[in-house]
Amino acid sequence: MSPMRRLPLTVELALLGFLRAGPLHGYEIHRRLSDPAGLGLVWKLKQSHLYALLTRLEKEGYLTATVKPQEARPPRKLFRLTRTGHDAFLDWVQAPVPHGRDLRLDFLTKYYFAQREGPKVLARLLKRQRAACQDWLRAQQAQVEAARGVRPYEWQVGQFRIGQIEAMLAWLDLCEQPQAAADRGA
Repeated sequence: MSPMRRLPLTVELALLGFLRAGPLHGYEIHRRLSDPAGLGLVWKLKQSHLYALLTRLEKEGYLTATVKPQEARPPRKLFRLTRTGHDAFLDWVQAPVPHGRDLRLDFLTKYYFAQREGPKVLARLLKRQRAACQDWLRAQQAQVEAARGVRPYEWQVGQFRIGQIEAMLAWLDLCEQPQAAADRGA
C-alpha cells in the first residue's frame, strides 16, 4: 500500500464484506446493507452514496468491476473483491475498535460480519474488543481516582464513563454466550 493511499472507512469495509461470498452489483449490496433484520439496524446509506463509495474502493484497488449489459436496461456493474480488498476486510473484521464511541456503529458492523466469517474470527474479535475495553476501564479508573475530592465534576464524568465501559463489557458477555454454547457443542 502506498503511503498516500487512504484506508477505507468502516462503511466501506462493510461493503467489502458483502462481496466475500462472491460478486454483486451495487443495488444488491444496497439491499443487503439496508436489511432491517441486519445492518439496516446500524447503517443508513443512500444508494447514490453507496455507488460513490464503490467507485472509490475500485479506484483504490479494493474492488474490480465488470460491466454487464442487460436487455432493455442500462448496463450493470458487477463488483468483485481484489486480494487487497480481501486482506483489508479480514484485518479489519478481527480488529477491536479504538474508542468506546465506535462501538455503536463500527463494532456492531464488525460483529455482524465476524459472525458470518465463523466462530474463530468471531471469538478473536470479541476477545480483542474485551481486552481493549478492559484497558479503557483501567485508564478511566486511574483518572477518576486522581480526580477524587479534588475535581468533583471530572470525577462525576469519569464515573459516568466507567459505567459506560462496564455496560460495554456486560454486553460483550452477552455476545460471547452463543459462542460459548457453540464451542461446548450445545
